[in-house]
Amino acid sequence: QVQLVESGGGLVQAGGSLRLSCAASGTFFSINAMGWYRQAPGKQRELVADISSGGSTNYADSVKGRFTISRDNAKNTTYLQMNSLNTGDTAVYYCNARIRKRRFALAEYDYWGQGTQVTVSS
Repeated sequence: QVQLVESGGGLVQAGGSLRLSCAASGTFFSINAMGWYRQAPGKQRELVADISSGGSTNYADSVKGRFTISRDNAKNTTYLQMNSLNTGDTAVYYCNARIRKRRFALAEYDYWGQGTQVTVSS
């Protein structure tokens, strides 16, 4: 079984910062891309940022320059540093990982964390 466990959410004032972490555990061969998505009440889940196994990153326009995604491959962990938060960033944040479970099988599977609430007050 593969599990993604997130941490670091909470309540912060506008202009503040938070750092989210997501650690993958279980039995698998490798992790390809890892990413963060968010879902605000009444809205669809959207991509915030993702990072390839080689470190290439991609960001939503709304967070560029404020959020930084990184990963520690040795720890199977990805991080999302969120600075200059505003009320529009309030959402449940979900970690995603695309995982190859077996060395001799190319199939990859998407796994999701349970979500962590980020609330930004004005």
